[in-house]
Amino acid sequence: MKFIMIVNFLTSVCVFVNAIALYYITRQESYLYTPVSGFFGILSGFLVGIKQIMPDQEVGLFFLLKIKAKWLPSLLVLVSSALSFFLVETVSYIPTLVFGIYTSWIYLRYLQKKPETNLRGDPSDDFAFSTFFPQFLRPILDPIASIFHVLLCGRSEVASESKGYTLGGSPLPGSDPIEASRRRERGARALEQRLAEDKASAAGTAGGASHGDVENV
Repeated sequence: MKFIMIVNFLTSVCVFVNAIALYYITRQESYLYTPVSGFFGILSGFLVGIKQIMPDQEVGLFFLLKIKAKWLPSLLVLVSSALSFFLVETVSYIPTLVFGIYTSWIYLRYLQKKPETNLRGDPSDDFAFSTFFPQFLRPILDPIASIFHVLLCGRSEVASESKGYTLGGSPLPGSDPIEASRRRERGARALEQRLAEDKASAAGTAGGASHGDVENV
């Protein structure tokens, strides 16, 4: 509930400021009377939460395409932008979706307090801002995102270090339960893949041996 209230409030403020800025730039009153729905911001925020909790989980779309959950927020913005070229009404929802994604990421990345560790945010690399974009754009985005990272959580890292939760400015290994859960998930997936490969190799060896026995007969 707290997440919904914060994301909805921040998204509404950002959309309001965006509408006022566009009005002063273009002098078109239509920006002031464009209907918006805060639910779309919350919906996009939920997708960011899914990206944080299970980024490598495969999700089926329309029973044809499977993508990893970490791409759901980006896919939502991409599809909405594509639809705006054909359905003019969808243009008004794009700022709400974008601000919903961004504000929910800010909250989960830097502000959300974890009772089990008494720390705030999710510092893992899998949840960095550049992970919303394709791989080839990340070298360009990472230096820019690092500036905002220092501004937003520089003080919190110093405070955490004084409490003994960090070592050399980085979190101690295993101190983040979300990251530990992701490592367990990756380990389980790697183990399943290894067992499947061993099973296939054993089946191939058995098949070759039986074929050799037939030839000897």
